[in-house]
Amino acid sequence: MFKVLVSKSASRELRALPAQVIGRIVAALQKLETDPRPSGSKKLRGGGDVWRIRVGDYRIIYAIEDILRIIDIRKIGHRKDVYE
Repeated sequence: MFKVLVSKSASRELRALPAQVIGRIVAALQKLETDPRPSGSKKLRGGGDVWRIRVGDYRIIYAIEDILRIIDIRKIGHRKDVYE
């Protein structure tokens, strides 16, 4: 099992989303505890061990620390804004 840590900025971004999207994103975050690289996840270029998963039109950007068994959620947002 991995431990999911959500940064303060990602937590703020999550709270600003529509209610029905929040539930789907929280479910995706819980699934990351058991599978940090689910099918459909992609490794981002140029950022070390940074990954992204899709939840509809929204993206979750996170880093995986395999040795410490930690997933660090860095950004949560709409696909048009999250990569900036």
